Amino acid sequence: MRSHAMKKADQILRAVAAKDVTLTLIGESGSGKEVLARRAHELSERRRGPFVPINCAAIPDALFESELFGHERGAFTGASERAKGKVEAAERGTLLLDEIGDMPMPMQAKLLRFLENRRYMRVGGATKIEADVRLMFATLRPLDQEVRAGRFRADLFYRIQGITLNVPALRERRADIAPLLNQFVAQHSARHGVRPPRFSRQAKALLLRYDWPGNVRELRNVVETLCLLRDGRQVRVADLPESVRSLAVPEEAAAGVSRASTSPALDLDDGLESLIQQIVEAALERDGGDKVKAAARLRISLRTVQRYVAAGRVRVPSGPARREQRAAKK
Repeated sequence: MRSHAMKKADQILRAVAAKDVTLTLIGESGSGKEVLARRAHELSERRRGPFVPINCAAIPDALFESELFGHERGAFTGASERAKGKVEAAERGTLLLDEIGDMPMPMQAKLLRFLENRRYMRVGGATKIEADVRLMFATLRPLDQEVRAGRFRADLFYRIQGITLNVPALRERRADIAPLLNQFVAQHSARHGVRPPRFSRQAKALLLRYDWPGNVRELRNVVETLCLLRDGRQVRVADLPESVRSLAVPEEAAAGVSRASTSPALDLDDGLESLIQQIVEAALERDGGDKVKAAARLRISLRTVQRYVAAGRVRVPSGPARREQRAAKK
């Protein structure tokens, strides 16, 4: 990362990673808290062990204890066999409790007890198990605010207070946008078997200017969409999501629209899967189901078309409709 804020964050991680001190990361959703926690793990002596993240906001209250500590066979309806919890899965490694502020109050008391002696029991079990695991925490909101609001236990807050790292939003570290953009282009092009797209000067300027309210996660998803839809071609202003295009001054918007005037307008905000289905299916319909011709028409790899067909995400013309299309071409 190029920004001063992230360089400073990396310095802090390097200084504390080797110690089993508690690390709490505070930042907006998608800002990269899990990435930094994983980096701290990789810099630590536990790097040969597992890194296990758990999103506290995504677990139903009734299942939280089982998810964290595991359960024995017959512990509750549907528990047909013993199951490991996240604590056991992270043995000799690192457990990240993401969105710790959303942990239900009853579970906060059990977590506090575990932190005091590093011992736990599976749900329905009678044997205490020793745990060798480092815990890290991540949260959207500062936990002291949650304590004052009565949503977080004060004793747990003081117990997990250690090194606190504020992760700035992407709009506050714009120097990181360009390297992240290049990184995601390389990753998604390789992953999907497509050629890396090129960005026009106007399109890249808008991407660097945009505030990215969804932070790094939003940037990653936008880049993936562009890699799939442009496949080695130039990304123009008209190809960007409406939220990004809205930043364009008239000259930039006109430049993007004029180059795209011969192409059908696409709403990139409709969702990646919907767009791909519409585009690939339309090409297959036009070419009578010929995947090679459809890929050539869209200027994407045959492999990409085959993958969406094999997954059942697009319909290939068959039977009378396909024969009629072939007959019409003769």
